[in-house]
Amino acid sequence: MTEKGIAIIEAKEVEKFYKQPDGSRIQVIAPTNLKIYPNQILALLGPSGCGKSTLLRMLVGLEIPSAGEIYWHGHPIDHQKPNAAVVFQSFALFPWLTVLENVEAPLLARGINSVERHKRALKILDIVGLDGFEMAYPKELSGGMKQRVGFARALVVEPEVLFMDEPFSALDVLTAENLRKELLDLWLKRKIPTRTIFIVTHNIEEAVFLADRIVVLGKNPAYIRVDIDINLPRPRNRNSEEFIEMVDYIYKVLTKPDEELETEAYTIKEKKAKHIMLPHARPGGIAGLLEILSDRGGKDDLYHLADELMMEIDDLLPIVDAASLLGFVKVDEGDIELTLQGETFVKSDILERKKIFRESALENIPLLRQIESSLRTKSDRKLPEEFFLDILEEHFSEEEASRQLNTAIHWGRYAEIFDYDGQSQCLFLTEL
Repeated sequence: MTEKGIAIIEAKEVEKFYKQPDGSRIQVIAPTNLKIYPNQILALLGPSGCGKSTLLRMLVGLEIPSAGEIYWHGHPIDHQKPNAAVVFQSFALFPWLTVLENVEAPLLARGINSVERHKRALKILDIVGLDGFEMAYPKELSGGMKQRVGFARALVVEPEVLFMDEPFSALDVLTAENLRKELLDLWLKRKIPTRTIFIVTHNIEEAVFLADRIVVLGKNPAYIRVDIDINLPRPRNRNSEEFIEMVDYIYKVLTKPDEELETEAYTIKEKKAKHIMLPHARPGGIAGLLEILSDRGGKDDLYHLADELMMEIDDLLPIVDAASLLGFVKVDEGDIELTLQGETFVKSDILERKKIFRESALENIPLLRQIESSLRTKSDRKLPEEFFLDILEEHFSEEEASRQLNTAIHWGRYAEIFDYDGQSQCLFLTEL
């Protein structure tokens, strides 16, 4: 990544972790260095739950790093008020205020007089295409128009850096595409008063379409896997060979196993971890993916597969990761292919599929082996879920530990390894 002038924002060895009562800590973001330069759109990509939004909040000063330092123009962020604004995924408008009043709200908080507030709000509403809707209330607006109000409210303070946290994900496909193009047009024609845009997204095509630079995060804990310049000329053609190659490359980065990456020390920690993080995918979704691959001759390109299924990467990758973890598929350089085990699964009936899933799960998933082994030690073959949550919380946050156990229960039930009684909140073996 080539440097472009002096950084507006710099993160030096920034990390986020949560201390536990026993003195250990849950690492969310590994020590990270990142520079944000003027006159560029930077897109931050990564798997769901990897820490993208947490990193954004630390960069803008909404959250304090556990270690390291954030600098704005070379000075620690805690010694100043950064000139930045945030557009969130949820519209977060005040329902009792009109469009104009919503846009004026941050200016009011900054003590700007009413005449100046009114003038600046009207100007920015005109720029984002909301002229004529000044007196409307949020309930009268469509999702796209509500997000335009969100853009206007962020831009009215004339931020040097505009942070956007998945701003298009709550919109339908056509509205999102229209807003992306409008945002890019405002940026390229310098109609908006901001020097840099930092956008968190899970949409690879969106990142390649908008960004001058893309940073991709790995997870557990979050760390920078790649930081690349996007030198494609604008306007960008989604059907061009160069655009497709770039999208395909980033798919490969996101799907390539960590063991194959030449990254920093925290990847080694992941390999040595006792607990493999379960992808949050249901057995039905895994089976559906295998059947689709079988219909396509057993192999396909992940990018084309996601495109044809009209799925975002955050929806497809957990299913791919789960199928790979179970040994049903192998992923190489962005291509996904059925293994012999996967082909056997597809050709089997329901009962045989359960048996294959059970054998693969117990062979490849340490958590499921641990649950089954623990249950067998009890004379009544039963243990409360709290027992397993306590174990998982040594490795994951409380919320993620609960999600891990829920996923394990879905897999365990399907494979008939164990069952779960919601009333007693206990896991028990299905075979005594």
